[in-house]
Amino acid sequence: MQKFDCSYLEMAAVWARNSYCKRRQVGALIVKDKMIISDGYNGTPSGFENICEDENGVTKPYVLHAEANAISKVAKSGNSSLGATLYVTASPCLECAKLIIQAGIKRVVYRDEYRITDGIDLLKRAGVEVEQID
Repeated sequence: MQKFDCSYLEMAAVWARNSYCKRRQVGALIVKDKMIISDGYNGTPSGFENICEDENGVTKPYVLHAEANAISKVAKSGNSSLGATLYVTASPCLECAKLIIQAGIKRVVYRDEYRITDGIDLLKRAGVEVEQID
């Protein structure tokens, strides 16, 4: 564990509070060379209503995960996430794991383990360093 891991994870948890999702609020930060180069939280795409669940409480299929938002935001900014660390409040799903690998992120630090571990398994298989911190 690195010196600032807990602090960045706490900051990701604070960032998660910006999410309009009721079922679960997730926050993510991408850090490179001790600088936060991107952030994200789960929610609907830009220009959509800020309602993540349908009338039955089911998450809408077009809701973006925090990691996907942070990765697309860094891509839009012109920064590079190559070699960066992603801090996220929940373990990444399989789809986000693919994006993390393709974005060149070398390390993922997360707080809460999700019941399905496909994402974590894929990250490890790709040689991404993965660490859970309570």
